[in-house]
Amino acid sequence: MKRLVLLAALVLLTGGGSASALRLPGATACPIFPANNPWNERVDTLPVASDSAQLIASIGLDTGLHPDFGSGLYNGQRIGIPFDVVSKTTPRDRLSFDYADESDKVRYPIPTNVHIEGGSDHHAILVDKSACRLYELFALHRTESGWAAGSGATWSLRSNHVRPAGWTSADAAGLPIFPGLARYDEVARGVIDHALRFTVEHTRRAYIYPARHYASSSDDPSLPPMGLRVRLKAGVDISGFPPQARIVLQALKTYGMIVADNGSNWYISGAPDPRWSNDALHTIGRITGSDFEVVDTTSLHPHP
Repeated sequence: MKRLVLLAALVLLTGGGSASALRLPGATACPIFPANNPWNERVDTLPVASDSAQLIASIGLDTGLHPDFGSGLYNGQRIGIPFDVVSKTTPRDRLSFDYADESDKVRYPIPTNVHIEGGSDHHAILVDKSACRLYELFALHRTESGWAAGSGATWSLRSNHVRPAGWTSADAAGLPIFPGLARYDEVARGVIDHALRFTVEHTRRAYIYPARHYASSSDDPSLPPMGLRVRLKAGVDISGFPPQARIVLQALKTYGMIVADNGSNWYISGAPDPRWSNDALHTIGRITGSDFEVVDTTSLHPHP
């Protein structure tokens, strides 16, 4: 704990960020996308979007942030979106998909004891450490004939390639889920050096880069498009928060978070871990929508 506090203090003094992207323990040879990938780009110096006020208001000015991850169980399920590190020796399966036209039809490395998210989405996230490849599945389930899912997508962790325009992924925005998760191993090292993923209840029938898909029938310009990026305002004082919460909040100042799916307003995604302190994470709820601003991200277009 002393080490965690010291690391957190160092990060806060240096303004967040890191000299090079952190690697996932268990897959240290693999980057979590290139350094110039939008997920990994700092946005603390980018301009505020001209329509920031109305977009933030549509999500909820008085609604508090909710960390949708933690330790222990809720309704018998782990809290958050789990992931598995797999390898070239992991058995590969072909799946049937509900959204087959927008799914990647490859063999997915599904371990025997694969971790599947609880609740309604049943995501499975598979990080292949041998090929540095990410596989993600929505609504994964067993059938009499084998594995099936709502949709499936895969990315090279060494590339900035995005999905075809208009294609979904395991997420409504057509984005990868894994790079937007808050992970305890990052907090233990003192910094989250990428944007986080979050949900809003009502979105627009539109998407902006790096999102590739929308899930709405509304053209209301006051609603956020998929891929919208917000950040915690620089002037918000986070010094009094517990270390775990403070590191998450510093990431929201430095890297922001991206609208990735329809769901409860201001719900931030992370991976479950028994080392999270739910009491510390719940203090994040003191931060509300009024503490955020929308970032103009038109400059974040790296080459593949």
